Amino acid sequence: MGLIAGLAAFSGNGSSTLNGDELATISAAGRSLSGLVELARHIDGHFLPYYLFMHFWVKVGTAELWLRLPSAVAIGVAAWLLVDLGRRLHSTRAGVIAAAVFAILPSVSYYGAFARSYAFAAAAVVFSFWALHRGVERPGAVRRWVVYGVAVALVCSTHLFAVLVLPAQLLLARRTTAVKMLAALAVGCVPAAVLGLIGYGERHAISWIPQRGPEVWLKFPKMAAGSTTLGVALFATALAGAVLLWRTRARGAATVTAGRSWPLALTGWLVLPPVLLLVVSWLVTPVYVDRYLFVTAPALALLAGLAVAALPRFHVVAGLAVVALGCALAVPDHVEIREEDGRFENIPWALRVVKAEPQDAIVYGQSQVRTGFDYYADSLMPVDVLRSGDAPDADGFGYPERSDVSAALEGRRRVWVVWRGTKQSGLTGGSIARVGAVERAGFELSMAKHSGDLPGLTVALFTRH
Repeated sequence: MGLIAGLAAFSGNGSSTLNGDELATISAAGRSLSGLVELARHIDGHFLPYYLFMHFWVKVGTAELWLRLPSAVAIGVAAWLLVDLGRRLHSTRAGVIAAAVFAILPSVSYYGAFARSYAFAAAAVVFSFWALHRGVERPGAVRRWVVYGVAVALVCSTHLFAVLVLPAQLLLARRTTAVKMLAALAVGCVPAAVLGLIGYGERHAISWIPQRGPEVWLKFPKMAAGSTTLGVALFATALAGAVLLWRTRARGAATVTAGRSWPLALTGWLVLPPVLLLVVSWLVTPVYVDRYLFVTAPALALLAGLAVAALPRFHVVAGLAVVALGCALAVPDHVEIREEDGRFENIPWALRVVKAEPQDAIVYGQSQVRTGFDYYADSLMPVDVLRSGDAPDADGFGYPERSDVSAALEGRRRVWVVWRGTKQSGLTGGSIARVGAVERAGFELSMAKHSGDLPGLTVALFTRH
């Protein structure tokens, strides 16, 4: 099942092009180790462990498939661990069904073909619950608690907000396990403390995140599953799975571990992260972003698998039916994320819109957008008149640029302006400063096109009066 899930995730690459976050990964990973440390002092410090891994990974190449392959492997690892965790909690069939449900989620295909650390975080979280089960199963085995501590450290290192699943694990503490469990948890959380302090110092970098209210929880099933209809259906099934696991009274070794603490812990794994992320947003700084909660997707699949496996009969048929129905419900979402614009920033489309003539200039509304054009451009491009250096800024993902837009455009008749966002965001309200600077330099709008999905890219052509 791990291989199947990994392949299913890897198939999500399709023709979808890299978006700004993935291009930031390329920018970070391509720097020297000292350059990475310098970047982490200013922005994305909590991504430093992932960037360090990718620093060595990209030495082989930066093709889309290669960049996204580690995420697909992480999805495979998560599915393999789900199988064994389901077996430990209930039965092998529960684990297999859970892994199969996990594999068909559109969110898994999205983040499993995404050059960021979200799939790593999901795999680390499953690993931590799996390791905790082994520790609870044999409290006296110190080695198992060491493994659990390592798993917690991986959770903390893959994504800062993945730690929001850890409070759910405290529900499994018992008199015989509390000391070892809490010690392993405390040691494993050291990276979270370090990265959390770094992230707090860099909170200016996420000032673009708006404050959210409890209404975002209505969208949570879609976020976890990647599909509204499938997400709601699985969420209801998952809650039923928690109830059935609560009521089950298995025999043998499972009696110890499938009691009432595990249903609570698994439910907490599913529902606590969005609640706690919103609390952090209210108390500290706005941080509620849907993708930070992908770590809940394995819990959704696991609880759904437990629900189907707990049926008194026909569980195999029911499992096949759930997976088949899930595939059918999610077809539109799977198709969408496999389109060229599946990551919502279609740079190849923008390159096709730009019909460059000799002496045309190009200006980027956000300096970092040029990273994508550098990556994808394979033909004559307009002159990047503002660029003043080939290396990105040491403290971010932008590039050094000239500030005198009017002088840089001297003698040019046409200038292409590209920005991230809608046409309105650049042409009205003045939110894209470079557009206003081009207009003040004596140019007027001739044409503007937007890539479609939000936020998307806008390509505009300005000609001199």
